[in-house]
Amino acid sequence: MIAGLLAAVVLVGSGLVAGVLFAVALSVLPALLAMPADRYVYTHQLIGRRWDPTMPIIVLSSTLLDVVLALVVHQPAPVILFAVAAVVLLGVSVVSHFCNVPINRAVKSMDPGEIPDGWRDPRPLWRRWHLLRTLLALIGVALNAVAVVLV
Repeated sequence: MIAGLLAAVVLVGSGLVAGVLFAVALSVLPALLAMPADRYVYTHQLIGRRWDPTMPIIVLSSTLLDVVLALVVHQPAPVILFAVAAVVLLGVSVVSHFCNVPINRAVKSMDPGEIPDGWRDPRPLWRRWHLLRTLLALIGVALNAVAVVLV
């Protein structure tokens, strides 16, 4: 019974992560890419205010639940699926923490009205890292979905 409840929770958590990242990739990111630098910086600062600590908590909680499920479930296939889902969700966290967050911090520290000459636009690099973590999150929720069905 507890494994079933934890499986439902991990599916919701990993689904939230994948859904948020997918929505950003599908709609927010193209809008940010279309903006002039000053509007991009201003908008990025506004959009980024509420992500921390919510998204890291959801990602890491889902990762931890996947690890717990891999340890408590007794069927081999779901154990493997939950374990691999934990690894890819950990990948989401690593990419976020070490790649996207430093870019976010740099953009948050900028004055939108004072974009320096020769400014190196971080959006293409941020997009690449974001698409990687989105792909990892989508793989994670798919693995969890299959594991939940098999539990």
